[in-house]
Amino acid sequence: MNALDLRRVVNVTVNLSPVAAQRRGFGTLMIMGDSNVISVNERYRTYQNLEAVANDFSLTAPEYLAAALYYGQTPQPSQLMIGRWASESTPAILTGASLSAVEQEIATWNAITNGYFVININGTKTTVQNLDFASVTNLNQVASAIGTAITDSVATVQWTGERFVISTVALGSSVTIEYAAEDGTITGTYIGNMLKLSQSTATSIETGSDAETPVETVTKLVDLSSAWYGLTLATTTLITDEQMIAIAAFIEGVSLSRVFGITTTDTRVMDAVYTQDIASQLKKLKYSRTITVYSSSNPYAMASAFGRAFTVNFSASSDTITLKFKQLPGVIYENLTETQANTLATKNCNVFAYYNNDTAIFQEGVMANGDFFDERHGLDWWQDATQNAVYNLLYQSKTKVPQTNAGMALIANTIQTVCEEGINNGLLASEALVWNADGFGELQTGDTVEGYYIYVPPISSQAQSDREARKSVPIQVALKLAGAVHFVDVIANVNR
Repeated sequence: MNALDLRRVVNVTVNLSPVAAQRRGFGTLMIMGDSNVISVNERYRTYQNLEAVANDFSLTAPEYLAAALYYGQTPQPSQLMIGRWASESTPAILTGASLSAVEQEIATWNAITNGYFVININGTKTTVQNLDFASVTNLNQVASAIGTAITDSVATVQWTGERFVISTVALGSSVTIEYAAEDGTITGTYIGNMLKLSQSTATSIETGSDAETPVETVTKLVDLSSAWYGLTLATTTLITDEQMIAIAAFIEGVSLSRVFGITTTDTRVMDAVYTQDIASQLKKLKYSRTITVYSSSNPYAMASAFGRAFTVNFSASSDTITLKFKQLPGVIYENLTETQANTLATKNCNVFAYYNNDTAIFQEGVMANGDFFDERHGLDWWQDATQNAVYNLLYQSKTKVPQTNAGMALIANTIQTVCEEGINNGLLASEALVWNADGFGELQTGDTVEGYYIYVPPISSQAQSDREARKSVPIQVALKLAGAVHFVDVIANVNR
């Protein structure tokens, strides 16, 4: 039966608004280590708890020890990433898929008495044949037999308990390996699929890689993910001060804000005369994105401090903190003399220190240049939140934001919303405080500011070239931080 379209009478159009761009998180630590658990091609993994880290790493691995400090905080941070540093050249690796329980049954393998496959290693075809598994009792023996047939000088074969892995003996970026393949000219039973090492069954192929400097790895981790904010090191290989300074220099200049945490065990950092320690050098360089802590006993102490800092939820009410006075669970406190404590403070080097009232606190919570960590952390959040808020205003507008005073007001209101969040979370002052910096707009030095002041010049002041380029007028924001009390003077006047 024919029927007329209802749209002849009533036409309804549904427009679905685009999903807003998400803000970055500022509560994820990247631990960079050189254990070979994570492949160079995979480069990093994300974890939600310490148990997951323990499933991948041994309980003595530096990455695990640092993660234990990170998750040992109260409250606990929610997310961690571990990245792989290729401190030495690596082999090419062919990784098979997992074998099911049925596929692992030894009776199935015992039936193979003349197995074979071919594999190209470094461009050379290797025929692996005459494989007799009739007497094997486990898959480790299968791997051993295959390794013997390939010859240990070419590659090693491992059964991980879940899958077969073939690794070349040769190392470096020029080393290659290919999938196990069939060759119809060879007599025997092709087992590439049984091993799950063929192209249709294997998990991955990795080419070899050359040894990297630590900063080369950091550049790759920055490129691969914007999800992490903090970085610290947990390695079996000694990283020199020069290498750490190279990382600090890179973190200082990256376009997407990050922070770098260093733990030094060098006792010379407490010597006022000695000025070549890592803290002194970083202070001279005035790096604002690197934080240093001294620990005589734990080379991963900074992971604990990051664990506490990264529990801050900037969307919550009054949730910002100062790092000073916080605890470092799992880290032994330092018994310092007043001179040693003063020297560390002078060098902007933090420490978990014992006080004579039987307490220990993290002090002073400063970056290498003397800025407070909580202010650096909070302002990075504010910058990202503001960028995303204004972007979403432009992105989600059904029409446009006009180049008029009304359009500028829309942008200013969007920035104001983020500033109000800053007051709510405790980053910005919730009461009127004196503005001591240079003034702009109607704000003058000595005026009071309640958290923030936003100045939008009239659109009539905009240069024609900027208007033709479809730019907004430059919007200036004054932010008055809430700060935190670190020192108290009490004066008692006594009268008899």
